[in-house]
Amino acid sequence: MTAQSSSPFDLFVIGGGINGTGIARDAQGRGLKVCLAEMGDLGEATSSKSTKLFHGGLRYLEFFEFDLVKKALIEREVLLEAMPHISWPMRFVLPYSPDMRFEGDTPTSRLLSTVMPWMKGRRPAWLIRLGLFLYDHMGGRKYLPGTKTLDLASAPEGKPLRSRFAKAFEYSDCWVEDSRLVVLNARDAEQRGARIMVRSKVVSAERQRGLWSITVEDVATGQRETVEARGLVNAGGPWVENVVRNTVRMNTSEGVRLVRGSHIVVPKLYDHDKAYFFQGEDGRIIFAIPYETDFTLIGTTDKDHGNDPSVPAECTPEEAQYLCDFAAKYFEQAVTPEDIVWTYSGVRPLYDDGAKSATAATRDYVLSVDAGPQTDGPVGMEPPLLNVFGGKITTYRKLAEQALVKLKPYFPQMGEKWTAGVALPGGDFPVDGVPALVAELQGACPFLEPAHAARLVRAYGTEARQICEGADSYAVLGRDFGGTLTEAEVRWLIDHEYARSADDVVWRRTKLGLRMSAEEIGAVDEWMQAVLAEAA
Repeated sequence: MTAQSSSPFDLFVIGGGINGTGIARDAQGRGLKVCLAEMGDLGEATSSKSTKLFHGGLRYLEFFEFDLVKKALIEREVLLEAMPHISWPMRFVLPYSPDMRFEGDTPTSRLLSTVMPWMKGRRPAWLIRLGLFLYDHMGGRKYLPGTKTLDLASAPEGKPLRSRFAKAFEYSDCWVEDSRLVVLNARDAEQRGARIMVRSKVVSAERQRGLWSITVEDVATGQRETVEARGLVNAGGPWVENVVRNTVRMNTSEGVRLVRGSHIVVPKLYDHDKAYFFQGEDGRIIFAIPYETDFTLIGTTDKDHGNDPSVPAECTPEEAQYLCDFAAKYFEQAVTPEDIVWTYSGVRPLYDDGAKSATAATRDYVLSVDAGPQTDGPVGMEPPLLNVFGGKITTYRKLAEQALVKLKPYFPQMGEKWTAGVALPGGDFPVDGVPALVAELQGACPFLEPAHAARLVRAYGTEARQICEGADSYAVLGRDFGGTLTEAEVRWLIDHEYARSADDVVWRRTKLGLRMSAEEIGAVDEWMQAVLAEAA
């Protein structure tokens, strides 16, 4: 049986990744009435599987993608101000050795080989420093310090590295908790009036009587609901082509290239809080990043994933070995597959620009509007479809703004852009305000261990105190599932952040799965299903 919703929405968004939730938040804040449907958990497919960086993309300069890099560099600090709990500055160390050779085929390497043929296969120090000079100055900086040179023989950053690396360049980018970014955009959209539907698959969408008629199926129950909207946004990520061809049933010449990026997590390899940027002999780069206090995150790969987005993205043994071998060429300590405590892999839907390799495919995005079958007549005669191809996490907010510029002719009543610097839930405090917020939480809840209080602030910001509201002892927070995860926190995630399973909690909204046993995670899931069944 299919239920029919009452009044139509202005905009219906398919896809609860970072692009979909970013567009939903921006549109709702401009006065449009928005509904979003995600067939799984928010950010489950791609947006929780990134390298977790707000960065300009230093290596994209080699592909002459100057506009993309500039947009991303400017955007880093705009985002930092809006979410200082889930994003923070990070310094990156790029080791250099004059004997390094590379097989990469980029516009920069081809130009260098033509002008200076004796430099074929090299990235000279002056070229790297020039790139970092551009990186420092293309976007401007308010919070992030500029590049400096390190003597690795004396600097602590050189201690974990092989002795052949005598010099390094240190520059700035930002860390971001990607899963939480998606959830907070959805929450903000909902708080402004949007409807957010998780585990709800759009099975069909067609134009009828000047509106989109969209059929949504509850994944758990199979119950269907028909929703009408004046405009449709396809932010399906890896499924964007599938939505166009099979859900909306339209032809398109545009598409995405599915590229798998895999990461490994190992026990921490060094004691300082900086990340490393490593260059590979195959032209690739990887990062080694401090992760969840006790671990090091290493990634990513770039492998074509094929054409089927439903094929699970998994870090293959070959990819894991590749990352271990790559890291071992830099670190003095061996990195082996036996060290790996967790892997994750995501499929990035890059706009298919015909590039020869996955590495060379553009990271920029394309926004395409289909206005229906009309060839003349006023704009808005047929409800529009906006397809989102490609994109990267750093530019999600700018993508949302540009998406609404594309839709403005169909919704002339919508307000102006507004999201720059506007805090996401929990982010209404200064960029350097985390220590004060942790101290405030410990003052209100002295029973919390310092590490527990810091984790809650990093996850929930100014809302962390609400999780402990009214508690005068740790026991009042309810059952302790392990890893500092309490019943009170899980209830918060169910009630406020759309969590429906243990995986939602321990691998996306937190990373406590790294500190919990399979039995403890199973207990979380059992408890959650009982709570959800009781509420149904």
